[in-house]
Amino acid sequence: MAGQPERVTVTVGGRQLSLSNLDKPLYSDGTTKGDVIAYYSAVAPALLPHLAGRPLTLRRWPNGTATSGFFEKNVARTAPDWVRQVDLPVPGSSRDRDTIRFVTVDDLPTLVWVANLAGLELHVPQWRLTPSGEPAPPDRLVIDLDPGPPADIVACCRVAVLVREMLDSIGLATSPCTSGNKGMQLYAGLDGTLDWQQTRRLAHEVAQRLESSHPALVLSSMDTRARRGKVFLDWSQNHGGKTTISPYSLRGLPVPRVATPVSWEQVEAAEAADDLRFAPQDVLARVAAHGDLLAGGSTT
Repeated sequence: MAGQPERVTVTVGGRQLSLSNLDKPLYSDGTTKGDVIAYYSAVAPALLPHLAGRPLTLRRWPNGTATSGFFEKNVARTAPDWVRQVDLPVPGSSRDRDTIRFVTVDDLPTLVWVANLAGLELHVPQWRLTPSGEPAPPDRLVIDLDPGPPADIVACCRVAVLVREMLDSIGLATSPCTSGNKGMQLYAGLDGTLDWQQTRRLAHEVAQRLESSHPALVLSSMDTRARRGKVFLDWSQNHGGKTTISPYSLRGLPVPRVATPVSWEQVEAAEAADDLRFAPQDVLARVAAHGDLLAGGSTT
């Protein structure tokens, strides 16, 4: 019918999906929705272990990244009945009726369905669901490194090494991952004995101690006015109701960039921001050559 969006029906993992507007550009370089779906399909073996069992907060750009995207927590009403959904309380709410119905991306068909919504960014918490659908204790600690200009990701690398040394001293091994934007995340696996309040407190203590010893470079305060030229260690993402961009997620920037696991050797050797900026094709080549650098580590 004239004027209707073009659709194609595909079978993915035994599920039928109706995909639309595959030729629609979502990035300024011409990257289309079809390209986005192709990337997520190809990177799925590395990506899915980081998403499975975690309620998803999606950031969508149905009209491309030249427009304002929006966050979506409640699962779309058009979700197929085979998409796993879970009702969870709204963070901070004391009323039982205040719930959000999340989707969890546990398999390739669900990932493709999400990508078809122009869901470019995939955000997840630091905990997984129990088999009964309740939040489990966090299985990882995350510290988000956010540089205040003129500081950049190279400054984040210097601070990342300091964070690694401090967490190493208390027996927590860390793994670095670029944010795909201007900063990076450091993940440390947990054994489930700490709740999110204890995890957040630990991350806050690390940030405060590093700020005390490196005040010209590190900031632990939420005060945005104090961030110029420093790297803010965002400990707050360990709150049970907060999320972090997933490893291997695209970002909603003018051109496609990916949150990418990197080695400590790359972190230590970085001399320019472009050393740690990765496009989808770069990430697929890295995974093909090296596998998932976070596999079996602190986020899976």
